[in-house]
Amino acid sequence: MSSRNRITPEEALAYHHAPTPGKYDIVASKPMATQRDLSLAYSPGVAVPVEAIADAPETAYDYTTKGNMVAVISNGSAILGLGNLGALAAKPVMEGKAVLFKRFADVNAIDIELDTEDPDEFVKAVSLMGPAFGGINLEDIKAPECFIIESRLKEIMDIPVFHDDQHGTAVICAAGLINALHLTGKKIEDVRIVLNGAGAAGIACIELLKAMGARHDNCIVCDTKGVIWQGRKEGMNQWKSAHAVKTDLRTLEEAMRGADVFLGVSAKGAVTPEMVASMAPDPVIFAMANPDPEITPEEAQAVRSDAIVATGRSDYPNQVNNVLGFPYLFRGALDIHARAINDEMKIACAGALARLARQPVPEEVAMAYGRKLTFGRDYIIPTPFDPRLIHVIPPAVARAGMDTGVARRPIIDMEGYELHLKTRMDPTASILQGIHARARQAQARMIFAEGDDPRVLRAAVAYQRAGLGQALVVGREADVRQKLSAEGMADAVAEIEVVNAANTAHLETYKAFLYRRLQRKGFDRQDVHRLAARDRHVFSALMLAHGHGDGLVTGATRKSAHVLNLLNHVFDLRAEDGAVGITAIVHRGRIIFIGDTLVHEWPDEEDLADIAERGAAVARGLGIEPRVAFLSFSTFGYPVSERAIKMHRAPQVLDARGVDFEYDGEMTVDVALNMEQMAHYPFCRLTGPANVLVVPARHSASISVKLLQEMAGATVIGPILTGVGTPIQICSMGSSANDILNMAVIAACKLGQ
Repeated sequence: MSSRNRITPEEALAYHHAPTPGKYDIVASKPMATQRDLSLAYSPGVAVPVEAIADAPETAYDYTTKGNMVAVISNGSAILGLGNLGALAAKPVMEGKAVLFKRFADVNAIDIELDTEDPDEFVKAVSLMGPAFGGINLEDIKAPECFIIESRLKEIMDIPVFHDDQHGTAVICAAGLINALHLTGKKIEDVRIVLNGAGAAGIACIELLKAMGARHDNCIVCDTKGVIWQGRKEGMNQWKSAHAVKTDLRTLEEAMRGADVFLGVSAKGAVTPEMVASMAPDPVIFAMANPDPEITPEEAQAVRSDAIVATGRSDYPNQVNNVLGFPYLFRGALDIHARAINDEMKIACAGALARLARQPVPEEVAMAYGRKLTFGRDYIIPTPFDPRLIHVIPPAVARAGMDTGVARRPIIDMEGYELHLKTRMDPTASILQGIHARARQAQARMIFAEGDDPRVLRAAVAYQRAGLGQALVVGREADVRQKLSAEGMADAVAEIEVVNAANTAHLETYKAFLYRRLQRKGFDRQDVHRLAARDRHVFSALMLAHGHGDGLVTGATRKSAHVLNLLNHVFDLRAEDGAVGITAIVHRGRIIFIGDTLVHEWPDEEDLADIAERGAAVARGLGIEPRVAFLSFSTFGYPVSERAIKMHRAPQVLDARGVDFEYDGEMTVDVALNMEQMAHYPFCRLTGPANVLVVPARHSASISVKLLQEMAGATVIGPILTGVGTPIQICSMGSSANDILNMAVIAACKLGQ
């Protein structure tokens, strides 16, 4: 694993343990508050859909969760790279797979661990679950039992059965190979392919490529005993035998000579530079062993600069990542109520992925990865966080399913289906992933001002270990060591840098700077010494002002107004200096920005226009096109009120400024967010629901944010300090370690600066 993204055992256990054990909850999707609700949900109301389904079984997709529910099933006989550790030990992995389904394709999934290694028992148990689910995802089952189990379940069941360890890797591998061959001008039916690793994934890869046109005699499969040739007896089974060829080749080294393509799902170091050097011109090398590839891209390209290389790792270009496939395959299959996922659907998925990689990459994706992504040798597979995946891949899968007759309910309006897919995903994860990737590119030295707080220390360690940059913690080294030890992270002391007034060589420089700023504001040298040497917020700000850090995050232990006042001793962060606080609120797939939540107490119309511009800048910084609404209790002049006048005038200020984003007001919040309500005002200039809300005062902003957070369970990011040109972010006192980390990442990205 890359040292720039290290995860300790303590962190992994804490993640899975707190705040509640495990990785998902079950949440009701219907009202459950009144007796009438319960009567509809259960007895007597539930009898009606029961009878409907008994009369017409296909209506189960209409009245139950079946149509959007997948079972993730394992016996734990081949857990990741850990081997056969049993069904119970597999549960964390299966829970993880379940949440990936939800995260990437809004597919509900539940994990089931079966305590048996007998294929007959396994098949019997799973086959009896068919009525409950729309699809079955098999996971972490050792070969050859996985082949037997999947084959028999496909015969028995009338819903998709998909072993991701086999077919997930195969689909992404196929997508990458389509583009690699496109770049090298070769055809799949002509190339010589060498596969090393004849387990579940390897066999699935070669079978899918043959279904796409690769010739049997051109495909050499190797395992730990060498080439699988016709007549070999040792270490064989029926699945390997199906891919045996007539050949005199006996070793991987011999097979690699003159080969066009190498596919590796084997082990670290299985391929040598000499083997790569012996390959045909423009060799394609998919070294997919995890966590370390058969040969690294650096090693391969050192001997063959013309090589196209892919791995299974995220820290190299061209990552073969299963998450690009299985969520979207199931999304498309579920949406047509498919009886199976067939080869045509898998090939359609691979083709759609390949075509997507050739399209211009959206700016927000390029921003997230901190580099230009253009189709070519270092970009043949889309990135896992490309927001287009959800509305590009499932339609291709659905079409293939309909064309091949496995769809129970074909999609009639494909354009409407694609639009529906675009709107169903929660943007939170994509936004956070984007800013984390940009921060990783920036490699900022982040100052964490409150090194005496365990939450801050956990955030600082996470920042360092996630490869985001250097964490500079302001505190006493003994205190930091003691608190990290108490948190189970004693080894992290050597990783972070602890800074304070006693160990810096810059204190006199800091004091001289601060005295020049404050000497005419009632502060003498003794006051300045106390501030610089004893107040961690001021000391941290002085570090930043002198370039001894690249960003600052603070506020977790003191009220934001107090912290902001202290920081103003060093920087100009007042309303008159252009400072604005914008808070992002994410709830049920929607994101809105509310301002000002930090600086302006009672803004006038000019201030409100400033807030709107800063909110629009933050939205655009996160890849969202802003639509600004100035909120009030009145809408476009009614009811008339002195309190609403400034909200009415603020859009006129923006008119005069000639800004380049949508805005309108004044209006009530339901008009701003609900298009049905907005339709009553056809003259409204907004073309969709507002996503930047400018409220009359800081107290109303604070009330709105905290109400949404506490009553609706909304995710709150911020307030984001913007408009001051200085990468400082102020957390709220209730922030978790993860909240503090997110604010540090925002500072590193200089979002809104």
